[in-house]
Amino acid sequence: MNKAANILCYGEAMNSPAERLRDAMAARGIDQPALAAAVGCTQGAISQILTGATQRSRFLPDIAMHLHVPLVWLKGDGQDAVPEADALNFSDEAMADQLELVPIASVDQAYGMGATFADDGALVDVQYFPKVWIEQLTHTAPVSLTWARGKGDSMAPTINDNDMVLIDRSERRVEDQDLIWAFTIGDIAMIKRLRIRGDKVTILSDNSDVSDDTAHPDEINIIGRITRVVKPV
Repeated sequence: MNKAANILCYGEAMNSPAERLRDAMAARGIDQPALAAAVGCTQGAISQILTGATQRSRFLPDIAMHLHVPLVWLKGDGQDAVPEADALNFSDEAMADQLELVPIASVDQAYGMGATFADDGALVDVQYFPKVWIEQLTHTAPVSLTWARGKGDSMAPTINDNDMVLIDRSERRVEDQDLIWAFTIGDIAMIKRLRIRGDKVTILSDNSDVSDDTAHPDEINIIGRITRVVKPV
């Protein structure tokens, strides 16, 4: 569906979230099951909005983001129609700003608590997160943050396989001992605790069954410090 079609649909005056959601879905060519899957809710939650059973669903911000429409318009507040210029130029960044979301890099790289090869590089994507939530996690600017995944069990139970970790790339110098860092040694990417004493770095695991290792400071390239661990629900 091209933008011209979207503009025509948005130009029609509608009052309720149900009508506006139905129009936005038609403009984007998406049905209830697909929208529910994209937003991460049940089809029933979408159906409740479309039937008018609820007009203040907690999923409206995510729905607006996915459909590329202003949240204020989808909720039925303010003007009845989206101006054509706004509909044409409403970028992801503008949408994120309206929803108070911040962009954070996410790398398709599992940092092994053992031996994950990183010589092929990692795919980097940008994902948007609630600004308030990120500010509760860290005071570091989003531009210096990266999400990644842990791999293996040598840092268990602190970090388990596939847990998400937030890397603060503004911290590249190991001054506080025994904190958890993302780093590489040659082509191997790791997440471990580091302890530096002179020209010796001790690489520590939280799993008592995994032996510590050592390296020279010059061998280690610090990516950043692990500031938060998010475990799957």
